[in-house]
Amino acid sequence: MFSPKNLWFFLFLWFVAIESNAQELDDVFGSIEQEEVMPLLPKKMLFTQRILWGENGLVRKAKLAPLTPMQRSREIELRRKMLVAHQALGYVTLASMIAQGILGGKLYNCDSCPSGEYNRLKSAHKTMAAVVNISYFTGAGLSLFAPPPLINRTEKGLSSARAHKWLASIHFSAMVATNLLAEGAGSQRGSNLHRIAAYTAFGSFATATLVLTF
Repeated sequence: MFSPKNLWFFLFLWFVAIESNAQELDDVFGSIEQEEVMPLLPKKMLFTQRILWGENGLVRKAKLAPLTPMQRSREIELRRKMLVAHQALGYVTLASMIAQGILGGKLYNCDSCPSGEYNRLKSAHKTMAAVVNISYFTGAGLSLFAPPPLINRTEKGLSSARAHKWLASIHFSAMVATNLLAEGAGSQRGSNLHRIAAYTAFGSFATATLVLTF
């Protein structure tokens, strides 16, 4: 028999169900609204990223990559591939730097070497320098010009990613200095400055590679 007590219990369950459904609908429509207003680009981007991938970047103005959710999804996949290639080239560059350091040390201590051996070492050193420069600056370009992420994660304190970025500014400057000082490496002072820049580039680059590896 349907008593007033059962009626009140039924009305209570019906009210709870309505409130629950209303909350779920609010969550669903709230999520949709949040997705609709979610920006497609992060607030902060590298200067090189903004030139290409910013709202008024070159690829946007040329209509090669319109700023749409689907296109941003493709860009995130492209970013992943570019950063993987950047990491692989980092190991190639590190190995090339080690070989270049060995050749450079031999060349530096080859004052009394026969002219044939000196020329051979100098030629090998120059060739390896080209390999280092190509792999290094190609890897740097892949990182600098990769599409930006959807959001920039802010981490407090020192992290491996933050240390990698700080070290990148050091070894990039040192690499530029190494190439500029190579022209004056014929003199004793120029040779010493060239070596200091090269060792700084190697040390900071090796550390930057290791902090992301381990």
